[in-house]
Amino acid sequence: MLVIRNAEPADYDRFIGQLDAWWGGRQMAAMLPRLFFTHFRPWTYVAERDEVAVGFLAGLRSQTDPRQVYCHFIGVAPAARGTGVGEALFQRLFADASLAGCEEALSVTAPINRGSIAFHTRLGFTPLSGPASRDGIPYTPDYDGPGEDRVRFRRTL
Repeated sequence: MLVIRNAEPADYDRFIGQLDAWWGGRQMAAMLPRLFFTHFRPWTYVAERDEVAVGFLAGLRSQTDPRQVYCHFIGVAPAARGTGVGEALFQRLFADASLAGCEEALSVTAPINRGSIAFHTRLGFTPLSGPASRDGIPYTPDYDGPGEDRVRFRRTL
């Protein structure tokens, strides 16, 4: 049975050491600071199956616009992909955000991550316009710094 719960500070150590391996050696660990597991626990979730952590979603509610919730990072163990873990994590975020009065969810991904783009689209996210396009997908070059292009997404809750 899959259980989605709010993150605890100790959960960070459960994920950070294996994060790069989950992405096939791509350097991703630097994108997941510990602060999500300490200061944004109401919006950061852990997915467990049979008490084994199989995924997480690190999010936050916008301090600038409290009608928005933002998914900073979602990760699912390779063996658990395609089993509904990612969708369950997002559904929990959507439900909690709606109860808190949020009206939309935001997220980003790299334009080279076709699987992530398809996943976000399937969950009802719409790519926002950007000054560049790759394979018909709009993106913003250097959005997260030099060379860090991003597809920006929005979903109404």
